[in-house]
Amino acid sequence: MAVILLAVLALLTACTSDGPAQEPAAAAPVAQVTLAPAAGATGIAPTDPVSVTVADGRIDQIALTNANGKQVEGTLSPDHASYQVTEPLGYDASYTWTGSATGADGKQVPIEGTFSTLTPKTTTPATINIGDGQEVGIAAPIIIEFTGPVTDKATVEKALTVTTDPGVEGSWAWLPDDNGSRVHWRPRSYWPPGTTVHVAANLYGVDLGGGAYGDSDLTSDFTIGRSQIVIADAPSHRMQVIRDGATVFDFAVSYGEGNEARNVTRSGTHVVTEKYEDFLMSNPPYYTNVRERWAVRISNNGEFIHANPESLAAQGSSNVTNGCINLSPADAQAYFPTARYGDPVEVTGTSIDLSAADGDIYDWAIDWPTWQSMSALPETTPTAGVAAQPR
Repeated sequence: MAVILLAVLALLTACTSDGPAQEPAAAAPVAQVTLAPAAGATGIAPTDPVSVTVADGRIDQIALTNANGKQVEGTLSPDHASYQVTEPLGYDASYTWTGSATGADGKQVPIEGTFSTLTPKTTTPATINIGDGQEVGIAAPIIIEFTGPVTDKATVEKALTVTTDPGVEGSWAWLPDDNGSRVHWRPRSYWPPGTTVHVAANLYGVDLGGGAYGDSDLTSDFTIGRSQIVIADAPSHRMQVIRDGATVFDFAVSYGEGNEARNVTRSGTHVVTEKYEDFLMSNPPYYTNVRERWAVRISNNGEFIHANPESLAAQGSSNVTNGCINLSPADAQAYFPTARYGDPVEVTGTSIDLSAADGDIYDWAIDWPTWQSMSALPETTPTAGVAAQPR
């Protein structure tokens, strides 16, 4: 009997000792790294959000570098759970993440991956017509001029803002341009004097359409100055300058003769754009390089307010000019230093209205509903202090 028991024990021992005991499988690290955009992504816009987040862990070290090894600026959250890139990326560029994170279980995981940004067909520069610190007249439009065509106007318009103090109602409108594209912003009525204005055109990385992208961001901070309005009633042969509600000048003048379309001073609200103490004027075949003094341009069609001693006998009694508003040399010199960009010149009493055919700034010749319809975005209720989008 004893022999049988020993044999059974020997058999049991043999069945349970085939080799060493198996170690349990190691647990996977708990830290989970998420890249945005994902590793391997291509065609990323350079202004898209770029970040790393870690669940169940903390970031130990991290860097995003371009192909030249330059590190991109970013901010690590106080809890080390996320990292956000804080500067725009470049076009047509590759970026690589390096770093590590440690999970709640004490195990370290790598932060790694590469992505690339889109390659534009072209980048399109733009300019703002009013510079920082400038003081302008109450009819001054804001003009953003693009060097190339903009086909996705709605997307571009969403990137434009005008912030004012006090709040002013206004709207963007896209105007025809033979050399590119341009969008103007004007208030519904003249600007209140003293208004401060901040313009931001966040165009870098914006898809303009047709493979073109914005070249850079633009800003401008300027102020609306005193109210000065020129009242120019052609049948009266006179011109008044109204400053802050008071008449400061009442000049005898001569307007366009009006016997041909070419010499009709256009009716409508013009805008002072530039001025010259001396200017050579030409209107072939009628005259070429005639020197005029104290010339204030009010339209790109050739209309100026300027001195002209040759029409002195007609000033105050008849209209004989080629379309400009002629003053005596003394009166023109007195008016000249008071004129500034954006002053309105309200011409009335002639046979032809100011229009798109007359040049670059005819904004106030367009009624408000029509102006709003020239925006690329649906009409929305204006917000006090911010007038661009929503408009």
